[in-house]
Amino acid sequence: EVRLVESGGGLVKPGGSLRLSCAASGFTFSAYTMTWVRQRPGEGLEWVSYITGHSAITDYSDSVKGRFTVSRDNAKNTLYLQMNSLRPEDTAVYFCVRGRSSFEDRGQGTQVTVSS
Repeated sequence: EVRLVESGGGLVKPGGSLRLSCAASGFTFSAYTMTWVRQRPGEGLEWVSYITGHSAITDYSDSVKGRFTVSRDNAKNTLYLQMNSLRPEDTAVYFCVRGRSSFEDRGQGTQVTVSS
């Protein structure tokens, strides 16, 4: 059974930082590209970033490029998202997703709120 558990969200002021984690189990983690997506209040899922299985390739949406960094530790079956220079528009529920082509296999999400 695929299991993805996100953590690390919270309330942060504009300009602040957070590091999200996603603990994966039930599949061979290193064999999969992993993706972060988010859902802002009242909106659909939005792709944020992805990283290939052995970290050779990463990519980011224009809205977070230069501020967010995706990484993974295959020995710990864990995916990370370091978020710096946070803005109010980054407020969303953040999900980790197995794969790139579908957002179906995702965790329960972690809430990130950026507000003064």
